[in-house]
Amino acid sequence: MSHNLKPALYTSLSPALLHLYDISQSIVVIIDVLRATSTIATALYNGAKTIIPVDGVAECIRLGKQINAITAGERDGKIAEGLQHGNSPSEYPAAFIKGKTLVLTTTNGTRLLHIALNNGAKTIITGSFANVDRVCDFLLKKKMPVMLACAAWKDRVNVEDSLFAGMVISRIGAHFTIPCDASKMVLGMYHQAEGDLYGFMERNQTSHFERLSGYGLQDDIRLCLTPNTASSLPLYVDGKLINHTED
Repeated sequence: MSHNLKPALYTSLSPALLHLYDISQSIVVIIDVLRATSTIATALYNGAKTIIPVDGVAECIRLGKQINAITAGERDGKIAEGLQHGNSPSEYPAAFIKGKTLVLTTTNGTRLLHIALNNGAKTIITGSFANVDRVCDFLLKKKMPVMLACAAWKDRVNVEDSLFAGMVISRIGAHFTIPCDASKMVLGMYHQAEGDLYGFMERNQTSHFERLSGYGLQDDIRLCLTPNTASSLPLYVDGKLINHTED
């Protein structure tokens, strides 16, 4: 494939920036490493039937009752009042989640997914270190433009989502045109952190590391920064995330 025929790859470092890009023909990868997209990958890998991402806690509770589903989510890193479960991947082993539907709301990730929908995204998947190989394989196979969309933290850029975008670019970037400084920035940061993502976050006292550590969630951080613990491919179809199996 000649250079000019390679699809483009962009990185949006914050939901507040996504409107600056035309994503109508792109695969949008929703990235919320700590912890929504790690939890989504894990629950689907462990046999969840579907995951329904919703914006608000009230809607999560309402829908959960209506369809007799598990309700889960957090606000500011803690289980939201009125919901049954939190946003930790370790809460969703196969013995608990297999065959069930999960209604999920999070501070940043589910909000970003709905922003992408409103901006006309053609295909939406979710990405995390937990399913990085599946994400990269899917993007290579589809040969479509890609938007790596970081959920960030309340629109403020964060390190962990940027690191994941950098890891993806380090693996598949040669197959894309990258007319995007943000993509080059996250790739450079990933090369600094490569081999010890947890240590990089800790040494740099990153905001989300400090926030979740304050809640005693270091084990969650380690789990969410570990590649390929849950090789699912969450694909958004008709209001739900399903585990996409290759055609």
